Parts: sequence; C-alpha cells; structure tokens
Amino acid sequence: MELIIRGDKIEITKAMKDYLNEKLKRLDKYLEKSENVRANIVVKVKGHLQTIEITIPLHNFIIRSEETQDDFYAAVDKAIDIMERQIRKNKTKIKAKATKTKIDFNIIDIEEEEHEESNIIKRKRIEVKPMDEEEAILQLELLGHEFYLFKNVDTNKEAVVYKRKNGGYGLIEAE
Repeated sequence: MELIIRGDKIEITKAMKDYLNEKLKRLDKYLEKSENVRANIVVKVKGHLQTIEITIPLHNFIIRSEETQDDFYAAVDKAIDIMERQIRKNKTKIKAKATKTKIDFNIIDIEEEEHEESNIIKRKRIEVKPMDEEEAILQLELLGHEFYLFKNVDTNKEAVVYKRKNGGYGLIEAE
C-alpha cells in the first residue's frame, strides 16, 4: 500500500511514517491488490491533541476514519481499528455490490476552497454518482458521515440519505 502522509502544523518523522506503514498493513488482508492502493493520511495538531485522518479510495468505495487523541500512536491505533471494523461490518455488502454492478461509485473532489468572510467555512464541489439507496447507505457508513449525496438510479434525481436519531435512515429527494 502506498502512503501519502501530510502533516498540518507538525513535521512527520520517520518513526511516525514507519508506525503508520506497519499499522496499515493490517488492512492488506481485506484488500485485493493492496500494492495498487493509495492511502491518504493527514496528521493535524491542535493544542495537545493530535488528529489522524486516513482516507483510502478504492475502486467502488471510499474507506475513511478520523480520530483525535492526546497521543499520535493511540490515535493511529484507534483510526485503524475503526477502519478494520467498517470493512468487516460491510464486507458482505461490498462483495455483493461489487459483483452486481461495475459502476465506479467514488466521490471525486473537484474543487475545495476556504472562505473567510462568510459563515461558510469550507466549500466542496463533488461529482454526484448514480447508485441505488442501499449503495448510498453503504457509502455513508464507510465514510462515517451523517449524510450522503447521490443520484438515485431508480428516479434519476439527486437525493440525500441521512442517519436518523432513532438509528434508521432517511431519504430526501429533489423534485
């Protein structure tokens, strides 16, 4: 697995790189052709807290984890545990979807900007990919987000699937 590591307000040492490489090898057993997989890692520091963001874009899905701890190594361990749990939890769903369709479902970041004068802190433009509701829920879970924007293949309309407080999912569809 190829690692792309970036430090935000921190210099990434060789020991940190080696630790990340060693821990990410745990995920190789879940990934086919892991030598072609690229993991994007961002290490951020805010005060005494260190945040690790790990994103692994695969052919059909994006696996993502973010963890904040006092210690870099504890944050890495927790983030990898979360990713491994996500993969194991959704393994059968991922395999079923991969054999059912050959559409690429990754979100592609087209543009990302920061605006200081507005209340909007971050703007992101994405390419909305066509998929069914079950695939959107799976992508939502793999990313660890509260909502997910997609184009519903059944209705050909943009839609948002989101987590409800009661543990279920909701769907908002454009007219």
